[in-house]
Amino acid sequence: MNLEDWRSYLLSFPASIEDMPFGPEALVYKLEGKMFALLAWTEEPMRLNLKSEPNLALHLRDTYPTHVTAGYHMNKRHWNTVKLTAELNDELVREWVTHSYDLIYNALPKAVRMQLENSNP
Repeated sequence: MNLEDWRSYLLSFPASIEDMPFGPEALVYKLEGKMFALLAWTEEPMRLNLKSEPNLALHLRDTYPTHVTAGYHMNKRHWNTVKLTAELNDELVREWVTHSYDLIYNALPKAVRMQLENSNP
């Protein structure tokens, strides 16, 4: 997937917004003000920081050591940096993105989740 494909995918999640609080070289994707992804796109390969459950984060680093590392400039326990190369299956990365989004979504207060569900049929 190219930059525009990833941008479209990351914005396809309900209530997802794109922001650039760290400058134009890092596209940040948020849900209700909470970051679930950061896409560093100015170098090859692009890199995607994703939130993860701590045990899964370690498992992914062990399973894909050339593609998944501890989150760059992030909490190493909860974030991974994924190198988006042709060798790494895009569908697999999309599953990790969904996991990251779900962690943020499920941590929202119930009232906020209900409001989001009612606004996105």
